[in-house]
Amino acid sequence: MKRIRVALVDDQALFRAGIRMLVSSQPDLEFVGEAGDGRAGIAMAAEHKPDVILMDIRMPVMDGIESTKAIVGSSATPPKVIVLTTFDLDEAAARAIRGGASGFILKDADPELLLAAIRAVHSGSSVIAASATRELFEHFGEPSAAVPVSFETLTAREQDIFRLAARGLSNAEIAKTEFLSEATVKTHISRVLGKLGLRDRVQLVVFAYENGLA
Repeated sequence: MKRIRVALVDDQALFRAGIRMLVSSQPDLEFVGEAGDGRAGIAMAAEHKPDVILMDIRMPVMDGIESTKAIVGSSATPPKVIVLTTFDLDEAAARAIRGGASGFILKDADPELLLAAIRAVHSGSSVIAASATRELFEHFGEPSAAVPVSFETLTAREQDIFRLAARGLSNAEIAKTEFLSEATVKTHISRVLGKLGLRDRVQLVVFAYENGLA
């Protein structure tokens, strides 16, 4: 079994030690690197090439928003970034997601939830904390008045699946709702992302809210 390579960028040494122990305890995860600020995080990501990075938002030298933008923009196949925040409605988390992060999670979340978030982001089959992500962009989003031309290129079925995915439904939940196989849903989601020029499902949620399509 190929393990998911996980790294952490956070300025608190004690927190890093705890996350390192938690991740290393899982048979399907491998802890590959850590850094204490955003700039060091960029170098660490380039050296160790993790699959998923847990990224604190508020750090010295360079914050997690700028670090996320640099890491995601540095490769055609960048790692998935989960930003760590201390409260739900955090505008910085919204900015980090717009900058390329694949989701956010509270720093005091249960260990099981953090581990599930790592696996969910890596598989791409669902959005972590979907309801919290929707609430975040309802609060900080600025809906556009016009529907983007790219959305009109979607077929009726693709638009249906887009709206279900924008509500945070997983592939399995969409398959059940639309009476399709999960493989077919995955294919539709890939086509939707491709047509809209989006990287992943959380960017789809952002697109929906910022264009009044949710």
